[in-house]
Amino acid sequence: MSTIYYLGIVILAGIFTAKVLRKFNFPNVTGYLIAGVIIGHNVLNLVPQDTVTDLNIVSEVALGFIAFSIGSSFRIADLKKQGASTIVITLMESLVAMLCVLLVLVFALHQDLPFALMISAIACATAPAATLMVIRQYNARGPLVDTLLPVVALDDAVGIMAFGVSASVAKAIVAGSVADFTTMFLVPLWEIVLALAIGIALGFCLVFFLKRSSSEGNYLNLEIAVILVGIGLAGYFKISSLLLCMALGAVVANVLPNPAKAFSILNPLTTPIFLAFFTISGAALDLKALVNVGVIGIVYLVVRAAGKWLGAYLSCKMFKKEKGVTNYLGIALMPQAGVALGLSLTAANLIGGQHGMQVRTIILATTVIYELIGPLAAKFALKRSGAIKQES
Repeated sequence: MSTIYYLGIVILAGIFTAKVLRKFNFPNVTGYLIAGVIIGHNVLNLVPQDTVTDLNIVSEVALGFIAFSIGSSFRIADLKKQGASTIVITLMESLVAMLCVLLVLVFALHQDLPFALMISAIACATAPAATLMVIRQYNARGPLVDTLLPVVALDDAVGIMAFGVSASVAKAIVAGSVADFTTMFLVPLWEIVLALAIGIALGFCLVFFLKRSSSEGNYLNLEIAVILVGIGLAGYFKISSLLLCMALGAVVANVLPNPAKAFSILNPLTTPIFLAFFTISGAALDLKALVNVGVIGIVYLVVRAAGKWLGAYLSCKMFKKEKGVTNYLGIALMPQAGVALGLSLTAANLIGGQHGMQVRTIILATTVIYELIGPLAAKFALKRSGAIKQES
């Protein structure tokens, strides 16, 4: 059978499973992920694993569109109202989670420092895709959403920097040398700057053409083309497509006279793309990895979640945020997926041996759990904070 046939199976399975689970108040994202697990190699094997790999292009495209949508939350006028709080909250929720995991691994579980550094740095990363989909499904609005979206978007940059520094220190410890400043700070910083610069440049190009376009068809075609170019350039330069497309969306949100049209016009197109992305993600999950999670994996799962909540809680208290934001922001930041898996592969190659394989296995196993419970946690946080007024 062709890849197109399997893509059709993926979309149909996602639609059906999400519809069934909606009756039990599960968010659509959870339904899509479970559909993927069922039709993938873990259960029915209706979609072979090599086909799932072939469908990775759908995931790349979906993440680009998700990042572009998140870019709309970076309106300068709104950020000025929030002041420095967004940056400080992002740093604290990321780095407190990292520090908690590091301290527990080193002092409670007596793990080697290079291994602990790699695992703890990956703890910073959060998955924006599941959170955005839950917000969209329930049309969530309010202070928690206004704080959550830019924080989730910035998490990628903080995660890359933290991992770059930790990786350099770990590599130096393994090699018995002194960590190089260029490798530690400048390389990850350069990757972030390059991604943002290309995204901003493409954003101004897109705005230039959109201002001279009158029909909705041209609007849609131009946006799709520029976002795809951005995803392709990110792959070519080996930089974050999330950061690049987020910057692209931020420029559109701030420079285009009517930015709402630019983002809303994509909704009919992105709905099936996002559905396919999450169902494919479910099919790609390896449930056998759960068997190998072990004590370290369980500790990572619990301590990372606690660290995210603690960092978010303390920073929100510092800025006197609303009670709904202070109490529930950390819970909404629980999802973890693609960025963490990518960093775990890099970490495994960097430190090698048994520890390298252990990093990969732990992050893969905990990602399976986070992927399944993350959307439920996001929905819980949004509902308790009052951001979800009525379930659809």
